[in-house]
Amino acid sequence: MGENILYTVLALLAMSIATVVMLKRFRLPPILAYLFVGIAVGPHAIGLVENEESVHLLAEVGVVFLLFSIGLEFSISQLLAMKKAVLGLGGTQVLLTTMAGMGVAHSMGISWEGSIVIGGAIALSSTAIVAKQLTEQLEMQSRHGRLALGTLLFQDLAVVPFLVVIPILAGGEADMTAELLFALAKAIAAFIIMDALGRWALRPVFHTVASTHSSELFTLTVIFVALMAGAITHMLGMSAAMGAFLAGIMLGESEYRHQIEIDVRPFRDVFMALFFITIGIQLNVAMLPIIWPQTLLLLATLVIGKGLLVLFISRIMGYENAVAARTALVLAQGGEFGFALLALALNRELLSAAESQAILAAIIASMIIAPILIRENGNIAKRLYAVTYLKQRQLRAKNIFHASRELDNHVIIIGYGRIGQNLASFLRDEAIEYVGLDLDPVIVREAYETGERVYYSDATHVSMLRAAGIKRARALVITIPDSRTAIRIIEVARSRNPEIPILVRTQDDLHLEDLEYAGASRVVPEQLESSMMMATHMLEMLDIPDDEIQQLVEKTRTDHYHNLRSYFHGEQPETVEDIAPDHYRRHTVVLTAGSQAIGKTIDELGLCKTGVNILSVRRGQIRGDKPVLDMKLIEADALLLEGGTEELEHAERVILRGH
Repeated sequence: MGENILYTVLALLAMSIATVVMLKRFRLPPILAYLFVGIAVGPHAIGLVENEESVHLLAEVGVVFLLFSIGLEFSISQLLAMKKAVLGLGGTQVLLTTMAGMGVAHSMGISWEGSIVIGGAIALSSTAIVAKQLTEQLEMQSRHGRLALGTLLFQDLAVVPFLVVIPILAGGEADMTAELLFALAKAIAAFIIMDALGRWALRPVFHTVASTHSSELFTLTVIFVALMAGAITHMLGMSAAMGAFLAGIMLGESEYRHQIEIDVRPFRDVFMALFFITIGIQLNVAMLPIIWPQTLLLLATLVIGKGLLVLFISRIMGYENAVAARTALVLAQGGEFGFALLALALNRELLSAAESQAILAAIIASMIIAPILIRENGNIAKRLYAVTYLKQRQLRAKNIFHASRELDNHVIIIGYGRIGQNLASFLRDEAIEYVGLDLDPVIVREAYETGERVYYSDATHVSMLRAAGIKRARALVITIPDSRTAIRIIEVARSRNPEIPILVRTQDDLHLEDLEYAGASRVVPEQLESSMMMATHMLEMLDIPDDEIQQLVEKTRTDHYHNLRSYFHGEQPETVEDIAPDHYRRHTVVLTAGSQAIGKTIDELGLCKTGVNILSVRRGQIRGDKPVLDMKLIEADALLLEGGTEELEHAERVILRGH
């Protein structure tokens, strides 16, 4: 089996599926499942995969796609907006942690070249675990969430210099300065080449491909570009992953970014699964009783040492104890890029298989611990800084209370970004008082300095809403884009003032019912409201009377935008939300000869029980309205259906095949 890549990959995927399902019950990330599978099937355990080289090439492709995806998400403007967290905390943390890891590794007898790689691997945290866990805990927009995100952004960027340096270290040249300068020149050349291709070749190519309306051709082009970019930097003597990263940056600024991200995601996930499996395969479980002292030392460096460094740097930068501690707990683990560096070092023979065992085991152990530390970061910080933690929150609540205690019938605006500020402008024109709460310190400072009642506050805490006068307020407006956080704020607000009108903004209609169920008085889905606005202007241009337009708009809102929430989806979804399986769609089914629905009535089909609605039936050249239940279907009838993806697939099978 070891020589047959097809059977090998099938076995690995089957075991991965089973392991992921088991770990999901414990809310653990899939990465750990892939590592466990690799450990179990490798030659050092049950030996199901005796030759890991059979999947090694596919694993390298996974790293290429991972860096390509990171490049797509990387933004120079984002880097500048978060420069304090990115360059300050991120840069200092990577430098000091790398140096500390180098010292620990060298003290274990590892060469200084290998120690540099180990130091770099220890400095990097898991973007996948941190982002997923913070999103689930609704902490991505918190201060420690933003700090962690900025640090992770720098760590992702710091991978690129390591990818340049590792081949140089493996070369063993005496004059490292000349080699580093030469490598820097090649890196600059690679960036210039990618920039030129991005400006003059990639965008025109993708524009031409997109004009064909072929999703298969678009996907093939994405794969080709990612791999070709890797091949170019590989020919220049650098890592293929670096080329993919640069190509991702170039395409990340294009109008095709979101579609490219959607197309590359399944390939990235599958190949990355194989990459983590190959990492697990390299771990020799039998050596753990021998190397456990080194493993524990490196694990302590990863979790405790890196955590304390992040805590120390955050405090020096002026962040409060609790925020610094929570950021440290979130980042105290190894990550996927650490594995990528170790894999490259092993291939370049900078580390022997035996030397790599301790750091592999330490990173895997830290990633197992990570979800628990991230999940409990708030509770741990409260225990460590119980007095200051509560004191700081009480101080913020007190400031808000003193500023708003004289207000009555005012409006509380949660989220003072562009939309919140625009709403405040309308309130000022009507001489209506308001209080703004936001978690962006820059927005809060600038708004406060101009005399506005805007304060730094986490509105999910009841004390903050109470201080803002939730019981006396005339209305509560929530403009933040995260629907899950909005739901928590609504529930807290309703507990203090059950009667207050609550207006909520959401980017799409996926969570409309959830927000209303939580207690929102009115939900404004941006995508649907933009359609309404366009329709209003269009009808005005067609000289439709204003009262008739207003009736149409009000009817649509009263019906919860029902006629706007489903539509025909093309080959390429317009947004990421469009691919959601439970998103409402429209689909047409034509009754051909032999269709099981011919001769049956609408009622006999029983589609309403499956969550599918029949909006209309076209017979001949006439499109009818919603059909009556006793309407008997005939050949060539075209049924316009509405429902979720899976429900529509089931309904089509029932209509055409009877099951």
